[in-house]
Amino acid sequence: MREIPGRRRRLLSTRGDARPEQLGAALTIATEWQWPVLPGVALDPQGRGRCGCPDPECTVPGAHPFDPGLLTATTDARMVRWWWTNRPTAPIVLATGGRAPCAVSLPALPAARALEALDRVGMRLGPVVASPDRWAVLVKPYSMEQLGELLYAKDFVPGSLRFHGEGGYLALPPSETGSGAIRWERAPLPGSASPWVPDVEAVVDAVVEALTRTGVSAPEL
Repeated sequence: MREIPGRRRRLLSTRGDARPEQLGAALTIATEWQWPVLPGVALDPQGRGRCGCPDPECTVPGAHPFDPGLLTATTDARMVRWWWTNRPTAPIVLATGGRAPCAVSLPALPAARALEALDRVGMRLGPVVASPDRWAVLVKPYSMEQLGELLYAKDFVPGSLRFHGEGGYLALPPSETGSGAIRWERAPLPGSASPWVPDVEAVVDAVVEALTRTGVSAPEL
């Protein structure tokens, strides 16, 4: 990626600001779960809630890759340690697809109601990532063809659903972004194995049905 003068220094945090939980979480995700990660751009220290990237109208402030780019996501412990030693407060960004899960996300309020409805019918879910405005259900990797066929077969799919597939990304806990803290609404079970995640078909079917059954309106955000 082309160097932008003066930008790199603003993106890097000082070593004195170290947050061991951030590095520890990144290492767990990368080395134990084998999900490729990289540091997010983080927030602009000179502007509350603004992104540290050059785009003044960034729609996902602090929650996306910038320098390094998404293709550098890795499971290598040495690289992860180097990144978060130099940028200890950087968000943890998951490169979705491939070896890592994908995700289906929707606005927080309908997501909470949908999860309640799914619990009542015994639907098994894996980890669920929550920000103040959106929740994301992690699912098994899927292809664009598979997703296209799934959506084409639906009579109705809420426009507020978003899909984080191959070539996409998602901020994971514990990260601080422009929309607020990223947390686990449903945390992965402890242990060294990669967390179980459901098929995308099961999640989309269940979420659409739950939203329809509960009469939840999910406006586009």
